[in-house]
Amino acid sequence: MKDTKPFPVLKNDNLLRAARGEVVDRVPVWVMRQAGRYLPEFQELRKQHDFFTVCRTPELACEVTMQPLRRFDLDASIIFSDILVIPQALGLTVEMHAGVGPVLPQPINTPEDLKRLTPDGAVSRLTYVGDAITMMRHKLEGKVPLIGFTGAPWTLMGYMIEGGGSKTMSKSKAWLTDYPEDTRLFLNLLTDAIVDYLEMQVKAGAQMLQVFESSAEHLTKEQFLLWAVPYLRRIRDELVDRLTKKALPLVPMTLFAKGAGHSLKEQSELGYDVIALDWTVDPIEARALVGPNITLMGNLDPQDMYRDADELRTLTTEMVHKFGKSRYIANLGHGITPQTPITSMEVLVEAVHKALVRSFEWYILVFLLLLLYNFVVYHEGAAAAD
Repeated sequence: MKDTKPFPVLKNDNLLRAARGEVVDRVPVWVMRQAGRYLPEFQELRKQHDFFTVCRTPELACEVTMQPLRRFDLDASIIFSDILVIPQALGLTVEMHAGVGPVLPQPINTPEDLKRLTPDGAVSRLTYVGDAITMMRHKLEGKVPLIGFTGAPWTLMGYMIEGGGSKTMSKSKAWLTDYPEDTRLFLNLLTDAIVDYLEMQVKAGAQMLQVFESSAEHLTKEQFLLWAVPYLRRIRDELVDRLTKKALPLVPMTLFAKGAGHSLKEQSELGYDVIALDWTVDPIEARALVGPNITLMGNLDPQDMYRDADELRTLTTEMVHKFGKSRYIANLGHGITPQTPITSMEVLVEAVHKALVRSFEWYILVFLLLLLYNFVVYHEGAAAAD
């Protein structure tokens, strides 16, 4: 946040217009984890720097953020970081182990361990993310909008209790029944840190925000409504209140609760501008549940990126047609996976942008034919009258 020069004027604002429900030139597309391990240039950079060094060094974070934009005609960038920078800022050690993923060697095992967390001043220990966002806004030169993001409370709590990723979240779920009051305390502590963090990102120049509730799939609908929804609502409401009072931009916000397709209606009532869908959700059913005033994002199965080009192109085109051009942002239904072929990204982006072009061209053709028909009928009628 050291650079105080005005940001370059945004040239491609289709993402922001789609989020606000405005008319777009083309369906915008970006991909979760679009800056990542499937890119050979990212792999080369990672040979020289460990993961969190990249996150904490604005110049490196910006380089990685820019990499997919050099290759693909994307409509958005998302700052390179990780949802686990918040646990780090709260005092926990987070390590990235090759072949394993994130590891927290000293997890939160009991409510007594909550005393180890250091919420005071946590956002001040995340200024490197703000510095990267500000730097990236200038490096983009207005090409596309820049998205900031955070993990959601339940998801972050899960990592902090499990000590890393988990296929069952059994320890975290045990907290819901064994320590319900301490769980609320924990989730509120995380919510406070998240609101501070997102406010800082907007101040730094983020033009859109995404909240990742990636572990929602481990909760039943009843649990999701009790242990996730109230804190997701707090994040949105308190952030909007702060931004309004401080005359900061009210940037669009996206909620991605993976595996919570059972609660789309409830999600649509939380005030987020965009609801992201995983690949298990039918777009037509989702639209019926959320109504016409929420933008939807998604939701191609990341596994489809391994299909041959013709199959992928067909699946992508069908997906876009289901969603339609209004209030839609194309994406995958979760993050792109490490072995995804580069050519698949090329096919995906091109197919999204072309999917509705033919429909539009036919609309124009029909419109012109109707004009011609009316012109001929009018002049024939005029000639007969003479």
